[in-house]
Amino acid sequence: MTEQEKKNAAGRDGTNGMPAGYEYDTLMNLLRVSVSKHLLDEHFTLVWANEFYYDLIGWPRGEYEEMFHNQPDLYYQDDQELWADLTQTVIKALESRQGGYQMVSRLRRKNGEYIWVQFSTRFSDEYIDGYQVAYSVLTNIDDLVQMQRERSVTYENLPGFVAKYRIDQDLGMVLLDANARFMEYFGDNTNGELHALQGQNIRDNMETIQSHRNELLKGEPVRFVMHVKDRKGQNLWLQVNAACIDWQEKSPVYLAIFIDITDVTELREMQKKLTEQTAALKDALTVAEHANRAKSDFLSRMSHEIRTPMNAIIGMTTIAAAYIDDKQRVADCLEKIGYSSKHLMTLINDVLDMSKISEGKMRIAHEPFKLETVVESISSIIYPQAREKGLDFTVPLVELTETELIGDSLRLNQVLLNLLSNALKFTPKGGSIRMEIRQMLKKDGKIRLRFTVSDTGIGMSSAFMERLFVPFEQEDMSAGQNAGGTGLGMPITKNLVTLMGGTITLQSELGKGTSFIVELDFDLPKDKGKMPAPKQYVMESLKVLVTDDDRDSCVHTALLLENLGIRSDWVLTGKECINRVRLAHQSGEDYDVCLIDLRMPDMDGVEVTRRIREIVGAGTMIIIITAYDWGAVENSARQAGANAFITKPIFASTLYDTLLSVTGIERAVRPPAGKSQRPELAGHHVLLVEDNVLNREIAVELLHMADITVECAVNGRDAVDQFLAHGDSFDLILMDVQMPVMDGYEATQAIRGLAHERAGSIPIIAMTADAFHEDVVRAGEAGMNGHLAKPIDPDLLYETLAEWVGGHFH
Repeated sequence: MTEQEKKNAAGRDGTNGMPAGYEYDTLMNLLRVSVSKHLLDEHFTLVWANEFYYDLIGWPRGEYEEMFHNQPDLYYQDDQELWADLTQTVIKALESRQGGYQMVSRLRRKNGEYIWVQFSTRFSDEYIDGYQVAYSVLTNIDDLVQMQRERSVTYENLPGFVAKYRIDQDLGMVLLDANARFMEYFGDNTNGELHALQGQNIRDNMETIQSHRNELLKGEPVRFVMHVKDRKGQNLWLQVNAACIDWQEKSPVYLAIFIDITDVTELREMQKKLTEQTAALKDALTVAEHANRAKSDFLSRMSHEIRTPMNAIIGMTTIAAAYIDDKQRVADCLEKIGYSSKHLMTLINDVLDMSKISEGKMRIAHEPFKLETVVESISSIIYPQAREKGLDFTVPLVELTETELIGDSLRLNQVLLNLLSNALKFTPKGGSIRMEIRQMLKKDGKIRLRFTVSDTGIGMSSAFMERLFVPFEQEDMSAGQNAGGTGLGMPITKNLVTLMGGTITLQSELGKGTSFIVELDFDLPKDKGKMPAPKQYVMESLKVLVTDDDRDSCVHTALLLENLGIRSDWVLTGKECINRVRLAHQSGEDYDVCLIDLRMPDMDGVEVTRRIREIVGAGTMIIIITAYDWGAVENSARQAGANAFITKPIFASTLYDTLLSVTGIERAVRPPAGKSQRPELAGHHVLLVEDNVLNREIAVELLHMADITVECAVNGRDAVDQFLAHGDSFDLILMDVQMPVMDGYEATQAIRGLAHERAGSIPIIAMTADAFHEDVVRAGEAGMNGHLAKPIDPDLLYETLAEWVGGHFH
């Protein structure tokens, strides 16, 4: 190296004594862009930045260093979503061994305003303290983004339909962009692509387009009329005004405005109506023919579906009679009869539901309910079935803050169970089913929730997806398992969602699974109950660490804790959890509670619990998070040091109760487990009103099993007469609805109108095959106190009786 080169390398140019960095500083000032150097550690620590970096964020260097200690994660602490997008971009680039990354994101300045910036980052071969170094350039593109938005608004507000095309040398027209009105009339986004005014419409007007060939290829303005069909098949006459605005690959790009001139003359209007009527008649004929075929197929399929469980019921009854002395054989027959009966009941309910919807008799309730109750009910049904099939079933909650809602919980339950049952049918062993509940919007006393039911099952063909919500349709299952069914589950689901004012969309691919997305609006109760202040005050003193390999679960739980006023941290692995606990213990700031997921890829929750106990002893309370049933691991987890268990999905109320319980702030009061018998019902006297001999025999036997004495009436008039004669001896009336002479509603109203001292107070429970929600409402309007649907569930019967008469003699 020459002396001159040594001087230059040492930082002098050897000529006029100026520092070698002078050229660098001059270059930075000329470029006026932010340049910074970062470590690729957990904070993305800032090592160095030029002045334009601080100008961009609006923070003086000294204040920034004092406030955020050169740690960008602290700077983004109020913008967790932006930080998550940035960190995920960096991690993805590192994992894929890229040399760097580029992304566009918003950035909050010191004054609270947000600006749009472009990140351009390169990963270097330099390391500091074991961490790789990255160099970033941040460019302010806020003006560009705002300009694009303004251009978009202008684009959408131009009159008529607006589209942008590239005209190739063979006069091929490639659609590049279009406004919303254009897509509404001509678009087709089913495959995420633009197909509007393409294909047949272009070919039908090619003679007109060819006549303007020279002007189009030269990029000159053109004006002509086209006759086209919109995506509904309706004919339109369009005036086209187009001008060249750009060139791509030596081809002109035209911005075209299409003005609808179909109704310019009365003659064209009449022609349009005649065409529409003809098309409508053809469509009606096609629909009628298709409906007849579908109903014929449905009747054929239903004949098979109904005869299958009926054959089992009749066959098992015959076998049971033949082996009447063999208790085990009879018990096995009865179990199979019960299973077949429930399957038959499901088929009947589907047909009746569809009939109610078709006749416009379905009514949507508007009543308070708790979302956690709906989810727990669904999980108790789906989780065991999923586990039996070898499937993974999860229910993640995302940004969910409100669970006390007003709406129709029964129909919501039905929609979600239909979708999940479908997923169970068509997902093979080893797959997974996921029901994500995401809070989308909360405003003016309303909330919008998105329910996404996805599976890794066999998926659907694109052709069948178009017919999925048509009654009586079923996919050809020759290539998959024979799942059976009526073909009504999805149409019922679609109609229920529509009646509830929501939307349902579908994404599926053969061999890769299916996702249903349901969005529903619910009202929020005006006066929500709040936690007592003393408990809340003590809660705020807690410090909690959440550990779960599912990031959404961590964020959701942290949000629930934040709403309780509790400080929390969260990590994604068992190893990170142990390190956090160790560091906190060494600094004398132990966590009060650790919430630890049972199943994580690097280390399960029981092992993490054991290691935490080795570090902190008994001081920190440990709660194990499980999918549903913790019975299999309870002993080993408690031996390792676990204090309590909580099931996913985690709701605010269950989290609050569990924290109260384990921390000793207050013991959560839980009802004792239900008993298999009902001694509180023994000795009571019931009037059973039932005209069907077999149904009467079944009900009497069920009541006798609980040591209840029974008097029977065979119709409503008989019930009124017996109450007049012996009303003082009855504790409750079980009232059928559909009966001769006088039905159950009339009988109830007659009893309530009597002068008898107990006429207005005796509990009357409807016990009927009229099982729809409106039937429950009608029973209440007639003066009944409750409603039991046939076939009678013995446990529900006893529970209802206990609610009204258990332990209380008249």
